Amino acid sequence: MPSKKELQTILKNKYGINKNISQPLASEDCEQLLVTLQKEPSTVKLVDSFSEKNTDLGKRNQHFGLLRTSAEKKLQKLQSEYRQLEDQIATIERAKVGLIDRKQTITAETKALEADIKRLSAEKNYLSSKVQKLTTHNDELVDANQQLKKDNKELKNVVDQIRLRLARDTKMLLQYEDSEIRRALIRLLRWTLG
Repeated sequence: MPSKKELQTILKNKYGINKNISQPLASEDCEQLLVTLQKEPSTVKLVDSFSEKNTDLGKRNQHFGLLRTSAEKKLQKLQSEYRQLEDQIATIERAKVGLIDRKQTITAETKALEADIKRLSAEKNYLSSKVQKLTTHNDELVDANQQLKKDNKELKNVVDQIRLRLARDTKMLLQYEDSEIRRALIRLLRWTLG
């Protein structure tokens, strides 16, 4: 009596029945199946039909298995990309918070700088006004100084004239007698008093 393996091989080679189909059968069942197939041609046709169907289903299973494997790989790839996108979004969100803080800081600094610019502009205008006033005052002082120099020169000329006349009159007084000296001194005093 042949072994189960040998019977399965005969079933496969002669009738196209896969070993995975005949695996659950006992050795006696495999032998009985061979006898039935040899005696009944219609059973062979049925087995051929099942065999073709099984082959077709096997190909379909293989095709769907490949599709499933491909889909699982795509799913894993998409999940990986999804996780990466989530990480990137989280990173961008953190960066966004930092940028918002930076924007607020820059806005505050800009407002402070604008306030400083306004203050400095007002101070500049005040100082420009003060410089203008000082320039005007300086011009007035320069004019006054020039006038004083002119007046001093005239005064010096007057003083020089007085000294000259005093020296001349004193020389003349020394030539007069006493009474005449008195009259000359009185005249000199009146002349110097105005």
